[in-house]
Amino acid sequence: MSTSTTDPLIGRLIDGRYQVRSRIARGGMATVYLATDQRLDRLVAVKIMHGHLADDSQFKERFIQEARSAARLAHPNVVNVFDQGQDAESAYLVMEYLPGITLRELLQEYGALTPEQTMDITEAVLAGLAAAHRAGIVHRDLKPENVLLADDGRIKIGDFGLARAASANTATGKALLGTIAYLSPELVTRGIADTRSDIYAVGIMMFEMLTGEQPYKGEQPMQIAYQHANDTVPAPSSFNARVPAEWDEIVLWATSRDPQDRPADARALLDQLSETGRSLQTALPATETQRTMLLTSPIPTAPPTGETQVLGTRGGSDAPSGPSATGELTRRGASNRRRGWILFAAVMALAGLAVGIGWWFGAGPGATVTIADVRGQTVEAARVILDDQGALVAETLGERFDLEVEAGLVVGTDPEAGTTIDRETEVTIVVSLGPEPTTVPDVVGLPEADGRAELATSGFEVGDSIRQFDSEVPEGSVIAVLDADEQTLDAGTESFKGTTVIPLVSVGPIPDVRGLTVEAAQAALSARELTGIVGGTSEFDNDVALGDVLRVEATAPGPIRPGATLTIIVSRGPDLVEVPNVAGRSINDAAAILEDAGFRVELDTNVPPGLRDSELAPVQSTSPAAGERVLRNAVVTIVARY
Repeated sequence: MSTSTTDPLIGRLIDGRYQVRSRIARGGMATVYLATDQRLDRLVAVKIMHGHLADDSQFKERFIQEARSAARLAHPNVVNVFDQGQDAESAYLVMEYLPGITLRELLQEYGALTPEQTMDITEAVLAGLAAAHRAGIVHRDLKPENVLLADDGRIKIGDFGLARAASANTATGKALLGTIAYLSPELVTRGIADTRSDIYAVGIMMFEMLTGEQPYKGEQPMQIAYQHANDTVPAPSSFNARVPAEWDEIVLWATSRDPQDRPADARALLDQLSETGRSLQTALPATETQRTMLLTSPIPTAPPTGETQVLGTRGGSDAPSGPSATGELTRRGASNRRRGWILFAAVMALAGLAVGIGWWFGAGPGATVTIADVRGQTVEAARVILDDQGALVAETLGERFDLEVEAGLVVGTDPEAGTTIDRETEVTIVVSLGPEPTTVPDVVGLPEADGRAELATSGFEVGDSIRQFDSEVPEGSVIAVLDADEQTLDAGTESFKGTTVIPLVSVGPIPDVRGLTVEAAQAALSARELTGIVGGTSEFDNDVALGDVLRVEATAPGPIRPGATLTIIVSRGPDLVEVPNVAGRSINDAAAILEDAGFRVELDTNVPPGLRDSELAPVQSTSPAAGERVLRNAVVTIVARY
C-alpha cells in the first residue's frame, strides 16, 4: 500500500506553508517528510514529532534542542535548519532537502569502501563536526544513519536530536542515548560525553567503512556495551588486508578507550587525517616493509619536544626503535582491561536493568500504545496505521453518524484517539454513517431557554444567542433561528444533527426618547447598550421644543442590536410663519399670496364670486392680522366687503 493512503499527513498543509508530499523516513521520535515550501517555492524536508510524544515535555525539549543546535551551525557539511514551529499538536522542524542516500545505505549495498572513499567521507564528516565542536556542541549520536550523501556529491551530518553543549558532559539520564554500536566507553560506563565521545564514534565509522563491518558484535546490547568498555578496537587491517597501516593508526588513535588518548576534538583529527591523506598520495608504492606513518599530534609516547615523532611501523629492519602507536595502544589496553573488570559489574547491572525495563514496556505488562488519530481515513488505511502502532484492532466495526466525515470513512476509534492503553486492549474502528437528518423546530416566540432546549433536542449544536431590538417580540423571547451565515431558518426546514444554529433573541423595543433633551436621550440609549450621536438634519416640530429630541434612526441598514450607534434627530421647534399684508388686494390675489406663504385660506365675505378678482371688492383685513407669526399651515381668514 502506498504511503499516501496510509499516512494522514500526506497532502496536508503544515502551518499554512509546507505542503507535505511524501514520507522519506520514520524514526522512534519523528517522521521525516518531503514537502514544498509554498512561500519560497522549494523542496524541504519536514521532520514532525510523533503525535503520541507531544505531551512528553522531555521528548519535545530534545526535538526543539535539535533545531536550536543545528541552527547555530552554518557549514557546508551540516544539514541546514530553516524553520521550527508547532502545528496543531505536532512540533515540526524544517531542514534542507538532500536527495540521495545515507552512509548506512551505501555500506549495506557495497560493504567495505576503499581507503580513498573512506577518506572523502570522513573528511566531510569531520569538517562539519569541527564546526559543531567549535560552536560548543557535541553531537552525541554519530552513526552512518546520520551521514547524508547527496546525489550532487555533498556530504552532510544531520540529526542533532541528542546534541548538547560541549560543557554539559554529565550523565544522560535514565537510559543511554544513541546507538550502542557507536557509544564511547565513557558513555557506556559513566554516561559522560564530550567532544572526544564524537571522535570515538567517527573512529568506529571509519572502521566500518574500511572493513564493511562493526568491530564489536553480540546478540544482546549488553554484550556490545561490555566490549566497548573493556576491549581495544582491533586494527582494520586485521579484517581487511588492503587497509594501509596509516589508517590502522588513525582508527586506533580515534577509538582509544581512554578519552585522554584520543584527539581533543574533530579539528585535531581532521588536521591529522588531511596530513595522512597527503602522505598516502605522495608515497611510493608499498613494499614488503610498509611505510612509517608520521603523526604531528599523536598519542604521546615520550615527553613532548615540539618535534615530529615517528610512531609505528608494520615491519622491516628500518623501523625506529620507539614504540608504535599500535604498541602503545596495546600496552595501555592491558591496563585499561584490568580497570574494566572493576566496572563490569556496574555495566552488567545497568544493561540488565535496561533489558528488564525494555521488556516491561516493550512487550511485557507495562507495554502501552497511544492511539493514533485515523479520522477521515479508509477502514483499510486505519487498520494499517493502528497495526503499525502495535494496537490490537477489533475485526468488527462501530458505526455512528457524523456531520463532517462522509459515509464509509473512519470517524474515530473506541477508545478515542490520543488515549494511552495497554497493548492487549482492543481498539474498535468506528465508521461514519454520514450526517443524521433532522428539522428545525418552531421556537419563535418561546423564551430563550425553552427555544435553546428545543433546538438541542432536535440535534442541533446551539451557538451563542444573538440579541436584537424588536418592538413586537417580548424581551427574552426568540425572534428567529439563524444558520452559521445568519440566514433565517424557518420552522420545518430540513437540516442535519450537529449543524450549528443561532437563536435570535429579542431585547425589546428601542427606548422612546422623543421630547427628551439630547443628554437625557443619550443616557437612556446607553442604558440599553446603544450609542446616540447627534446628526442628520434637524426638523421643525410643533409639539417638541427647540433643541429636544424628535427621534433616533439607524446609522446603517439592517437590524439594530446592542452595541449599535444611532443618529439622534433634534427638533427645530414649532414652524412659525409671518402673515403677509394683503389689505387692498383682490380676494383671489390675497388668497394666492397667503397659500404661497404656507397658510390655508378661508373667506369671511359677502362679495359675489364674480367680483373676487375685481378691485371693486378689495380685502379689508385678515385674521390673524398681518405681521403676526403663526404656525405654518394654520387657517388665515380673509375679510372683505362689497
